[in-house]
Amino acid sequence: MRISEFQLKDIVNVTNGKKLGRLADIELNNATGAISALIIEQSGKKFGLFGKEEEVVIPWMHIVKIGGDVILVRYGETEPRGDERR
Repeated sequence: MRISEFQLKDIVNVTNGKKLGRLADIELNNATGAISALIIEQSGKKFGLFGKEEEVVIPWMHIVKIGGDVILVRYGETEPRGDERR
């Protein structure tokens, strides 16, 4: 899958069903070249008109499913669940 395909998908939090935002960047593991996290730029500015949009980092292990139109992630939970991807 290409990074450009990731950017077209909605990123949805399975914890509450809300859309988190859009993919802004990815983190790569230098040793393996594998994706280690998704960096999401949240929509809506919190610091006024010229403020910077907030970024959320979702570790790869918190990605539940990558579908045709959406990426389901687990965000906002303090304890990891046993059914998460590893």
